[in-house]
Amino acid sequence: MIIIQMTGGMGNQMFQYALYLKLCSLGREVKFDDISEYDRPGVRPVMLWAFDIDYPRADKDEINEITDGFLKFSHRVRRKLFGRKSKEYHEESCNFDGQALVREPAYLTGYFQSEKYFKDIEEQVRGAFTFSGKIWEGLDGELKERLEGYLKRIENAVSVAVHIRRGDYLEKEEIYGGICTEEYYRRAIAYFEEKEPEAVFFLFSNEPEWVKKWIRENYEDNGRFVAVESGRGENGYLDMYLMSRCRHYIIANSSFSWWGAWLGASRDKRIIAPSKWAQNQCYTDIYTENMVRISAKGDLVE
Repeated sequence: MIIIQMTGGMGNQMFQYALYLKLCSLGREVKFDDISEYDRPGVRPVMLWAFDIDYPRADKDEINEITDGFLKFSHRVRRKLFGRKSKEYHEESCNFDGQALVREPAYLTGYFQSEKYFKDIEEQVRGAFTFSGKIWEGLDGELKERLEGYLKRIENAVSVAVHIRRGDYLEKEEIYGGICTEEYYRRAIAYFEEKEPEAVFFLFSNEPEWVKKWIRENYEDNGRFVAVESGRGENGYLDMYLMSRCRHYIIANSSFSWWGAWLGASRDKRIIAPSKWAQNQCYTDIYTENMVRISAKGDLVE
């Protein structure tokens, strides 16, 4: 058996589920541990329900068996005498790790943020990540009407989704800071203004008020810049849904906007991504072939 530890927000959960689909395609028995990281207060919830996805869950005994984590006295004594016999395997780096596809039995931990894990089953992954009608349930009338308005404008324009991740990223400046700078976004927008003169930019952010202020300070109020307000954290899937309906993309160094762009169905879509993904690790396999990269200084990177 293989157990994948589910961890992180929606984008990370999607990478882990895509790995699950790949392992299943190889004939493996795979379950998820959605207990260890989510069975405590204050953590972000599992969001795969937005795609109407159900998945096999490992119980605590199965998790303890594969990680040698039982707390009974006899198990503690054995570990003290002979060491722990865990089958846990953490991805070797932030890039593609082929060991994740061959280890068995295994308890896999990591983010697995690369299309290389599932490129050969792309259509199956796209089919799995089809948004469910459930995302519209329980929304108040005003919010639903606003979302329908955004969707209509997106589908009737040369729409460019722009994702600006602030909030939690500002708290981890040493990892995510200095990458998606204002120079990055201005150069990316200029790129589309040149390639797609009729482009309309839909800006998605966890700080929409900051985005509206930034638009006012940098661009004329000509209707070509729309600060999307679709609710806050618990409704994040609505942002990804709207992003996926756009034609082109300017993404942040975020798995969330990576998936928003990847799910986009436009055959001629262009995706601009930051040339660096994090300050503390060298990401290379996060990028797909059709991505154009721009540096923090606003330079195109070949």
